[in-house]
Amino acid sequence: MSRVRWWRRYDQLPVVELQKSNPVRFGIVVLVVTAIVVYFGFTKHIPFKHGFRLKGVFSTAVNISPKSPVRVAGVLVGTVSSIERVGNTGVVTMEITKGGLPIHRDATLKIRARILLEGNWFVDLQPGTPSSPTVSSGYTIPITQTADPVQLDQILDALNTETRSNLQTLLAEFGSALTRKPTPAQDAEQNPAVRGLNAAQALKKSYFDAPAGLKGGAIVNQAIGGVEQHDLSKMIAGIEKFSAALNVHEQQLGELVGNFNTFLGSLAAQSRSLSSAVALLPSTLQNAGRAFTNFNAASPAIRKFSLDLIPGVEQTPSTIAAAFPWIEQTQASLAPSELGGVAKGLREAAPTIAGLIVPQPAFFKQTDLFSKCLSRIFYPAGNTKLQDGSSTSGVEAYKEFWYSMAGLAGVGQSFDGNGQLTRFMVETGNQTLRSAPATAVGTTSQKGLRLLAHTSQLPLGTRPAFPASEPPYRPLVPCYTQTPQNINGPLAQGPADGSEP
Repeated sequence: MSRVRWWRRYDQLPVVELQKSNPVRFGIVVLVVTAIVVYFGFTKHIPFKHGFRLKGVFSTAVNISPKSPVRVAGVLVGTVSSIERVGNTGVVTMEITKGGLPIHRDATLKIRARILLEGNWFVDLQPGTPSSPTVSSGYTIPITQTADPVQLDQILDALNTETRSNLQTLLAEFGSALTRKPTPAQDAEQNPAVRGLNAAQALKKSYFDAPAGLKGGAIVNQAIGGVEQHDLSKMIAGIEKFSAALNVHEQQLGELVGNFNTFLGSLAAQSRSLSSAVALLPSTLQNAGRAFTNFNAASPAIRKFSLDLIPGVEQTPSTIAAAFPWIEQTQASLAPSELGGVAKGLREAAPTIAGLIVPQPAFFKQTDLFSKCLSRIFYPAGNTKLQDGSSTSGVEAYKEFWYSMAGLAGVGQSFDGNGQLTRFMVETGNQTLRSAPATAVGTTSQKGLRLLAHTSQLPLGTRPAFPASEPPYRPLVPCYTQTPQNINGPLAQGPADGSEP
């Protein structure tokens, strides 16, 4: 009868029990440990856990298989884990190690062969540009960013008899085009620098102009990169959207190719005009270069003007909102009862005003003559101070005129109800005054008459003196051309009897 020993979980095992072992249990433990070691030795992968997974959509994945390597610049960074068919495309799933990270959104995949005669295919991974966002595990690279290899049988299928014949014709015609001498008519349309040369000689000569052209090309390539960050990536993204749209509209793209063929046929029909246009291209490009240089020089000012214009543009909505009440008031002011009526009246009066304008030049001419007479003859005489001995007032003549008018108004005042009247005192005496011969203006019968007057006192003198001869009356001579009056000159005072001095 065997002895059974029971003990609690935390009791210490007797030494005699430890010395005993179970062969079955020991064998199971050894098998489990061996299986784990073998698994890790061959798979080098922890079960139920995977690394960075990346998927790529290819138009065909027949050349790739699981366990195929994934490389970046020839360095192994992962393997293909699985391949599945989705519609007409193949989706390749890859396990990428830390050495192949990070991967950006613009990454590309290509299936390439490791040897010349095909076989041993691998996936060539281009991780993308640092400026593009990174992707997380499980990201799928679209078919527009993947490429399949061109196999030798595809090349041989493309180079069939007809294609080879076309290639032979192309090479023969290309060689003939390079060595053919141009005709005199063709020479006349060419640039003087290449006249008399065949195409090969002209191409050789173009190498002398290549440095300047390459410099311009380098400037263009630099400009393609843009002036702001992500300009080029945005342009590529736009091209990607454009290409995707073309891929969707295959029918319209096919129609475009047919129409483009018609377009090229029309160009071929106008070959002579195109030749003339091409001959003018060098001078046009030179002018364009100067124009672009000037535009480049003006770009900073244009950019500054644009930046200065931004605050004004931002204020445009509020300005427009504030202008609405003014526009409403303007519309109201243009109503028939306001400016509309005024405009209607002006329109009706326009013929009359136009008729009034016709005589204006003659009127302005007479006004100009009158103004000159006033400024050169009348005003200087009026501003002269008369010298009259003890009776000199010391003021200008025009002021004395108004003083006399005020005195005449005072003399003409009446103290009864009969209104104003002027009183003249007629005096007689034994002194007789006789004037020089005078003529009444506008008459011919009273020419050369002398005027007689009587006074009780002996006259002292005559102001102004009568001239020796009567000044001529010339009504058609412009006033401003006559000699100004000298009121205080030699003829300012004459003899007492009023005769000629």
